[in-house]
Amino acid sequence: MKRINLTLALLGAIAIVPAAMAQEAPDHRFAVVGGYALSEPTGDASIAGGKADLDGEGAATLSASWYATDNIAIEAWGTDKFGHRVNGPNGKAGSVDAQPYALSGQYHFGTSEQTVRPYVGLGYYEMNYDGETVEATGPLAGQRLGVETAKGAMATVGADVKLSDRWFVRGDVRYLHGDSDLSLDGEKVGKADTSPVIVGLGVGARF
Repeated sequence: MKRINLTLALLGAIAIVPAAMAQEAPDHRFAVVGGYALSEPTGDASIAGGKADLDGEGAATLSASWYATDNIAIEAWGTDKFGHRVNGPNGKAGSVDAQPYALSGQYHFGTSEQTVRPYVGLGYYEMNYDGETVEATGPLAGQRLGVETAKGAMATVGADVKLSDRWFVRGDVRYLHGDSDLSLDGEKVGKADTSPVIVGLGVGARF
């Protein structure tokens, strides 16, 4: 099912390419950006009838883009693991590592000659959790807390600041909409609508 979802996302992202190819090709078709981002879950969660939430965390990021035209790009994006603390009604309920990756289509406004160039994007993401289980602590001590893979739509807004013909600085904000089932010792006990906002800053190069 994951492969089907990713295939559909890829097809949707490149659906704009045929019309875009009628435009003039850019000088640099590829871009790579490395940086750092902070992830802050915004949704609600519940464990065994009680409210829960995840603390925010930071991680390194990496993306690669292919420009069909000077304005339209397809981006593959991912991060290192975000280490989230899970807080339950009575304090810490455990911790989990979350690692998202995504594929999206982007529209970059203006031209590559501009110093500041904003863009927007829309795509599909999946959020994998390390081993999908972590050892619970506190009132849930001795049980296994499981977190299912989250998946859904991702929206991006950002801007590139040109440093030279090849180098640039990028700032972006991503919203990942999706939820996960939570389980204790393999039995479903709740749901987490994490839907994180991820704010990133990085340095990129086009070639």
